[in-house]
Amino acid sequence: MTDFECFGLAEPLLRALKGEGYETPTPIQTRAIPVLMNDQDMVGIAQTGTGKTAAFTLPVLTSIVEDKRKRVPKACSALILAPTRELAAQIVQNIRTYSKFTRVSVALIVGGVRPGPQVKAMRAGVDIIVATPGRLLDHMNTGAITLDWTETVVLDEADQMMDLGFLPAIRKIMQSLQQDRSTALFSATMPKEIRRLANDFLDNPVEVAVAAVSKPIERIEQSVRLVDRNQKRDLLTELVSEKSVERAVVFTRTKRGADRVCRHLRDAGLNVAAIHGDKTQAQRDRALKQFKDGRVAILVATDIAARGIDIDGVSHVFNFDLPEVPEAYVHRIGRTARAGRSGVAISLCDASERHLLRAIEKLTGSRIEGGPEEGGVAPVQGGEANDNERDDRRTKRHRRGRPFRQKAKEQSDKQKTRETVNSANLSDERNSKPAKHRRRTRRPGGKPRFKKAAA
Repeated sequence: MTDFECFGLAEPLLRALKGEGYETPTPIQTRAIPVLMNDQDMVGIAQTGTGKTAAFTLPVLTSIVEDKRKRVPKACSALILAPTRELAAQIVQNIRTYSKFTRVSVALIVGGVRPGPQVKAMRAGVDIIVATPGRLLDHMNTGAITLDWTETVVLDEADQMMDLGFLPAIRKIMQSLQQDRSTALFSATMPKEIRRLANDFLDNPVEVAVAAVSKPIERIEQSVRLVDRNQKRDLLTELVSEKSVERAVVFTRTKRGADRVCRHLRDAGLNVAAIHGDKTQAQRDRALKQFKDGRVAILVATDIAARGIDIDGVSHVFNFDLPEVPEAYVHRIGRTARAGRSGVAISLCDASERHLLRAIEKLTGSRIEGGPEEGGVAPVQGGEANDNERDDRRTKRHRRGRPFRQKAKEQSDKQKTRETVNSANLSDERNSKPAKHRRRTRRPGGKPRFKKAAA
């Protein structure tokens, strides 16, 4: 199929696609849209940046436009689940672009914002809900949203949602849906163990794989710089300052690391913003908007921004830290070379990350230019542990139990409580002292008694 008219999409959608410059469907769209138009369950595997969002939203929109379904209060006809707020917001933006000549309504249900406006938006019902699993489950528990009328479910970046611990919430959501529904899972990677879990949600799914599993886009020029850990920030500053870097995303492994890198680049006079899980939703939205508008040329991020964020014109991706999960590398560098363009991905690797580099090369099946076979890793200097090691230790403490900051706060609160109680007791003793002193004597039976002291 050489154009979108061959799929039988609704005429208003074709008009919107033409206005946006969509002419030739991508491989995932060519193979996935006919399957979803027939209401079949499907597992879609394609590289990031190949048009997965249009592949599942266009059939959903066509079904809603042609059926002219009546909206039910607190309900929706189609549900799309995404792992992050940013990806969910990006999907909503695409849906509104494709359906601008229709009356399709869509609601964004994500955490990090007040639930009140979301409850209000759902009172009359909508055609499509795009949500993160946690906030959707909260609204379902309060009765603000019901899925009794939902006929289509899409899990975008399904492997990440399951891998990050969303599986219990997803199971509860799926159990609330009617049995007669169509379900689709889309992702850039689909490991075998994740696929087995995904099969619990699907009925004889059609598997559509348009690229080898976990292979980066060929248009991305990949390289690695072997560097001492203490020189990483200086080297990064030098690389992002080159004239060829028009717009760049820098990935770090931890949230604290992202803030440190952002401060370092800002001190060097570069226009930079940071985005990670500790930022409020308003701060994250503002940073993304500034980056998309070109007011900020460099975005420092954790893996929260690695999946599904479609930002045009990203010329470079820098891995300041190599990811601990090799599949995350594919998603990170997929922020560049989108919409048929080329891109550059440069990774900074110190001696402690050499095993992570080998895992990435094993996953992708190819050597990365500049790796250990071309000169080896720079020696590690002695001294204090580097920032990442400290962050890793903090992360492990967080996973083992209560966050260390919370424990410190509780200890401080307990100390303040003890001081307050001791102070109150001392005050009570002083205030309860009688005007005339009493002395304690004993009765003949040995029981104590009090009598007034002699004048």
